[in-house]
Amino acid sequence: MVCALGAAVCFGTASVLQAVAARAAEPGTGSGVDPALFLRALRQWRYLAGLALDGAGFVLQVVALRHIPIYAVGAALAASLAVTAVVAARLLRVRLSRTEWGAVAVVCAGLLMLGLAAGEEGAGTGSLALELGLLAVAVLVLLVGAAAGRLPDGPRALVLGLAAGTGFGVVEVAVRLVDGFSVDELRDPALYALLLGGGAGFLLLTSALQRGSVTAATAGMVLGETVGPAVVGVVWLGDRTREGLGWLAVLGFAVAVAGALALSRFGEPPPAAAAPAAPAAPPGPAGG
Repeated sequence: MVCALGAAVCFGTASVLQAVAARAAEPGTGSGVDPALFLRALRQWRYLAGLALDGAGFVLQVVALRHIPIYAVGAALAASLAVTAVVAARLLRVRLSRTEWGAVAVVCAGLLMLGLAAGEEGAGTGSLALELGLLAVAVLVLLVGAAAGRLPDGPRALVLGLAAGTGFGVVEVAVRLVDGFSVDELRDPALYALLLGGGAGFLLLTSALQRGSVTAATAGMVLGETVGPAVVGVVWLGDRTREGLGWLAVLGFAVAVAGALALSRFGEPPPAAAAPAAPAAPPGPAGG
């Protein structure tokens, strides 16, 4: 659980750094899938720092997925939205209200309940149908991202974030299905689902962060990478809770995700605060 929370800190901080870099990059075609934007963003040191944090977060995420159920890891990663909001307050000058701080506390309470209720990871290994389904979802993520490029900025950020989160959710499940990295695994559809889902997620999230709200894009990502993978883990991979604490796990998961989503409603700075006001002109000389 500590590794999952560490991953949330890495991902949440990386989201804001990448948002700053994506917005500083030269605008492209506005397409949902914009590989050129990724290349332009790579010229920004903040984006490179964000990628480094993403890499560290992914390692921590893999460790967590190997020891605790997917639903617990997903809910812990939902806390990345709380991290995003706090870091955005510093770098993007977004003011945090009392409601936001309350939502952060709600997320923490949900994670505490999950930590108490979560059991060990399930022993299920999945089936070929599940692996092929993951690969199909990863391809669908790219198609949805391409179509989302025509949406207005607000819905565009949310839809692209949701698609990106779905891609990251594919990665969460695929990590459980891939049994090491050997020559035999090159025939495993789950490996290609992992690579395609992760790559699509990074690409779409970068496009989402160029325009629109950081918190809206991250909220969509939280939904995409928590609900679906949690269901797959319980239904197909055998994830369970501690004896008699199933209700606490469900409640903790719902509270953590709801608290994270609540943050997205209050993360937008007011229009007047989007850019610092120009300083007033100094008064003229006396008697002038």
